[in-house]
Amino acid sequence: MVTSASNVEFNYARTPKGSIHYAAAGNGYPVVLLHQTPRSANEYLDVMPHLANEYQPIAMDMVDFGNSYRLNATPTIEMYAQGVIDLLDALAIDRTVLVGHHTGGVVAVEVAAAHPERISALVLSSTPYVDAEAREERKTRPPIDEVEETPDGSHLARLWQKRMPFYPKDRPDLLARFVLDALKVRDRVEAGHRAVGRYVMEVRAPLIQAPTLLIGAGDDPFALPHLEPLARVIRGGRTVVIQGGMVPLPEQMPEPFAAVIVDFLHELDLKGKGSPG
Repeated sequence: MVTSASNVEFNYARTPKGSIHYAAAGNGYPVVLLHQTPRSANEYLDVMPHLANEYQPIAMDMVDFGNSYRLNATPTIEMYAQGVIDLLDALAIDRTVLVGHHTGGVVAVEVAAAHPERISALVLSSTPYVDAEAREERKTRPPIDEVEETPDGSHLARLWQKRMPFYPKDRPDLLARFVLDALKVRDRVEAGHRAVGRYVMEVRAPLIQAPTLLIGAGDDPFALPHLEPLARVIRGGRTVVIQGGMVPLPEQMPEPFAAVIVDFLHELDLKGKGSPG
C-alpha cells in the first residue's frame, strides 16, 4: 500500500538566515530531496508517497526558490548547500539520505563534500558534471529559462515553449507546474543555472565519502552524457538509467524513480528504522 499524497504536510523551518519551506511525510529514516532550477518541493510531491511507507521524505524549497527565503547576494552552490544544512539543523536531523535532481544534484554534491558526517547515502539524478571545460562552455551558452517579461503576458508562452521539447507531449500538467514555480522566482529564474556554471565540481566531487547512486534519464539530452563522467570521479559511484525519462524525471516517472532509490537504500540496510536524529 502506497501512502497517499494527501498525507504530505507542508511547513516552515526557522533558520538563522530566514524561513525554509518544506514538505514532509512518513516517520522513518530521513530522505531529503533537492529540486532542479527553478523548481520547488513540488517537483517531488508524486515521489514522496512511494518513499513514505519506509522512510521520511522531506522535500525542501531550496533557499532562493519556492516559498523559502531569498538570498541577498548572487547565489552560489555553496549558499544553496548551506541552506540544506540549516534545514537539517532546524529539524534536528544529524544524518540523512540526500537526493538531488539536476541543480539539486550539484547542491547535493557540495553538501556531501563539505559535510560528510551528515550524509549516510547520496542519490544524484540527472546531475551535470561541471569541470573546467563545461564551465568555459557555459559562459557562452544561451539562457535556459530566462525570458523578458512583457505587458501582454506572451512571455509565459515563451517560458512554456522553451521547456516543451524536453517534456512528455501528453503531460501539460508538468509544464504547468514548472511555469508556476518559475513565476515565483521571476527575474532570478536563471540564477540556479548560473550558479551551477561557476561551481568547481571536479575538485569537490572526489571528496564524497557516502555511498552514491547516480540516476540517468534515458531521454534527457542535457544530463545523460554527464552520467558516466561524474560516476568516474566519485569513489564507488554506481549508475542506473531509467529509460523514457526526460528532464522532469521525478514527477514524470515517480514510481520507478522512487523504486531505484528504495532498492539502493535496502542494499545499504537503510530501511527506515530509527529516529531521524
